[in-house]
Amino acid sequence: MGPPVPKTETARAENRRRNVISTKLTELLGIDHPVICAPMGSVAGARLATAVTRAGGLGLVGVSYGDAAFIDEHMARAAQDGGVWGAGCVMFTFDQRPGLWDKVLGYAPPVVALSFGDFDQIRRYVSSAAASGAHVVVQVHDTEQAVVAVEAGASVLVAQGAEAGGHHKTLATLPLVPAVLDAVEGAVPVVAAGGFADGRGLAAALALGADGVMMGTRFALTEESLATEGFKKTLVSASATDTVNTRAFDVVRGIPWDEVYQARSVSNDFTREWTGRDAELAARRAEIEPRWTAAVARDDTSQRALFAGEVLDLVRDVRPAADVVHRTVTEAEDVLRRLATRVTP
Repeated sequence: MGPPVPKTETARAENRRRNVISTKLTELLGIDHPVICAPMGSVAGARLATAVTRAGGLGLVGVSYGDAAFIDEHMARAAQDGGVWGAGCVMFTFDQRPGLWDKVLGYAPPVVALSFGDFDQIRRYVSSAAASGAHVVVQVHDTEQAVVAVEAGASVLVAQGAEAGGHHKTLATLPLVPAVLDAVEGAVPVVAAGGFADGRGLAAALALGADGVMMGTRFALTEESLATEGFKKTLVSASATDTVNTRAFDVVRGIPWDEVYQARSVSNDFTREWTGRDAELAARRAEIEPRWTAAVARDDTSQRALFAGEVLDLVRDVRPAADVVHRTVTEAEDVLRRLATRVTP
């Protein structure tokens, strides 16, 4: 009798037995299910990433704004657990923090997910990540970005529509995904993001020709998420119509986001007061930012950012991340089987 199989390997063996939906994404990365947890900054830590990876999806640690302590804590833990995991990096912020990019690559993540960079940044960061031996996933918001990312050497594209929570551009997911597929002509797997929270969404993405989905809001509302209790409670009770696109949180934090991007958040007192008043907020930032930061520290949901997508009507509970992965895949399988019965030979 051989040595006992580690718990993580037992879980992965079970995932493989469950695996029914196989795509170019699962084949390329060696994962069991075409489901990715979005690398949400301050929400997707090691515990969430490893839970998704153990369940057979792709878990990503969100190191968005390049915090050295967060990188060391959460990437070390994810690397120790092993499997196919990755780090999600907002490109323009790493340009502003020399040394942190090398720190990320030093943990040898099998996957590096890149987002929100100009064409030069896409080329530089894709090349560097690929040279490290990682699979490079690049989030894009239009066909031009998609073509540049593939030419730079991206292994996977994530086509993110404006339904997404957090930062996005303006194109909706439904027309964006097939447009990106047409633009890159099958060169790499394409993952759909923005508007996905269950198996019906995964089945719809596969019908569009995508190779999987990336979900943010659904995974933010899991037991393993780093989101605060106030954040989770507010989002579970909120609806899609409660969301608003705003730049106010970027302005108060002093983060130089390109103005082509806005962030979708659940509306609260802060967004109602400051959305559309970017110049005034910037001018008064020295006065307002300390009060806002203190409110965030005490989890004041009337003031803090509550980034969430239009899927809020579909997310009414906080579940284990593995349960989200397995329910999503099982439901998608059921939907696809039902659809197949509608096709007459």
